[in-house]
Amino acid sequence: MALHFTSEQRLDDGVLERKFTLGEIPGILWTPTSASVSAPAPLILLGHPTLGLHKMYPRLVARARHAAADGFATATIELPGSGDRPRWAAIEQARADLRRAREAGEPVSDEIIDALILPLVDKSVPEWQAALDALLPLPEIGGPVGYSGGVISIGIRLAVVEPRIVAAGLFAGSLVPRAMFEEARQVTIPLHVLLQWDDEGNDRQAALDLFDAFGSKEKTLHANMGGHTGVPQFAGDAAAQFFTRHLR
Repeated sequence: MALHFTSEQRLDDGVLERKFTLGEIPGILWTPTSASVSAPAPLILLGHPTLGLHKMYPRLVARARHAAADGFATATIELPGSGDRPRWAAIEQARADLRRAREAGEPVSDEIIDALILPLVDKSVPEWQAALDALLPLPEIGGPVGYSGGVISIGIRLAVVEPRIVAAGLFAGSLVPRAMFEEARQVTIPLHVLLQWDDEGNDRQAALDLFDAFGSKEKTLHANMGGHTGVPQFAGDAAAQFFTRHLR
């Protein structure tokens, strides 16, 4: 897929923000002032939930600025069926089924989780790989590559199939198909997993079981008290230190 930059602006801290399209997929690339042809910046892919880039932008740009301060370029792309991309009827039906189950106080079935997550993983992972194909040849961008955040099942699949990704920071979530646990056992790259202990939408034990399943020799679980949006600042600092260790 061809990469076309559609706009660029210099943020007040000097970070260069460039919006692009990859085929029909919108994306954003942030580059630190330190990046150059003679000193290309390592790249971190910024994963995110299926809320759309426009809604997620404030959180994504904050993460990008933090990474740029450590000398990393960051990039993200719109997930299938989200934001300005075409609606995806099957995924929207799965989301509606998930909402109904939660509003009724019922357990979320494996069937709902599979219908919501597995097609998303199958479609989006090749798109993330295509983004790497397009971004890494840029003269100011270099390897190695990390993956940070997002739908944890996407991170699992990428960690298994994409050799250019050498480390991943993941946000623990319980909507993980059982099939992904077997893939998790195949993950061997270093992992930094963040778990909010009181996350109202998360099955804590499922998150712990998934962490146990990962096959990586180096895997760290950072569990903090608080709900989904209560991630403390120092948790972000620890994740930044993780990427500095493995991408520098």
